[in-house]
Amino acid sequence: MVTYTIAELAREFDITARAIRFYEDQGLLSPKREGVGGRNRVYTPRDRTRLKLTLRGKRLGLTLSEIKSIVDMYESPRDTVAQIDRFLGVLAHQRETLEQQRADIEMALGEISAHEEECRRLLAETAASRNAA
Repeated sequence: MVTYTIAELAREFDITARAIRFYEDQGLLSPKREGVGGRNRVYTPRDRTRLKLTLRGKRLGLTLSEIKSIVDMYESPRDTVAQIDRFLGVLAHQRETLEQQRADIEMALGEISAHEEECRRLLAETAASRNAA
């Protein structure tokens, strides 16, 4: 069976070994332990896939608990319709969150533009009154 070291996975996914250990602490990965005192982590293709799905979930803005819930569903012999429905629900919630953030950003950008315009107007008035004096 193909196995991976923590350094190999870190390099492949361009993350730190510390991040991988963190995902392990969160229950997203469960490598085997080998060597003296079990110091060496050995990751299986299953762990690699779980890491890949975790990183994909993070890019989508999902929480680690949401990611774990979804990834764990795919390892159980449950009905795939329920899994897809759950994933669609998580995605819908994330879309709603991102849409609200976009609206908030648009509002903030509008306020910044208004303040910039006012500052430029005040500077122009100041320059005009200096030139008149």
